[in-house]
Amino acid sequence: MNQRIGYASVSTDDQHLHLQRSALKQVGCGLIYEEAASGKTATRPELEQCRKVLRAGDTLVVWRLDRLGRSLPDLVQIVADLEQQGVYFESLTEKIETGSEAGKLTFHVFAALAEFERSLIRERTQAGLAAARARGRAGGRRPKLDEQQVREIKVLLRDPGIHVADVARRYGVSRTTLYKHVGVIAPRL
Repeated sequence: MNQRIGYASVSTDDQHLHLQRSALKQVGCGLIYEEAASGKTATRPELEQCRKVLRAGDTLVVWRLDRLGRSLPDLVQIVADLEQQGVYFESLTEKIETGSEAGKLTFHVFAALAEFERSLIRERTQAGLAAARARGRAGGRRPKLDEQQVREIKVLLRDPGIHVADVARRYGVSRTTLYKHVGVIAPRL
């Protein structure tokens, strides 16, 4: 038997699930998974549990699109995964549902816009990196040690009485950074 399963989430503890819960019950969701998780949090155990319960022919219902995905690309990926399982998706506020051809079309327009947005971001990033290279700026993090410091450290480490950890502390870097920049083969504490 096909079920309508709800998923409700809030991003902070001072927000409440009452409105979402009520709306989901009103449209016939017998089972509702509820979660309070930050939008930045990658792990959402209730959503994962909800997705495990869904079977082909079921419908996952949310109050609003932003309750399901942390970003538009994330939302598109979740709905695509559901579609592969034969699970439908419905968002009450935006009146989007993937159970009909018109609903699928609407959602795929959103997906196309998300892909377009990713392409624009990628293009801008590449253009910015090319412009920086043209100005003589290499990308990436600046080295922790300059050439003069590397020469000084090499001289210091020739003395077997000097410990790598002491030199690292003196220059404000880790031992690993010293090994990387100076090429110390046998680590000495």
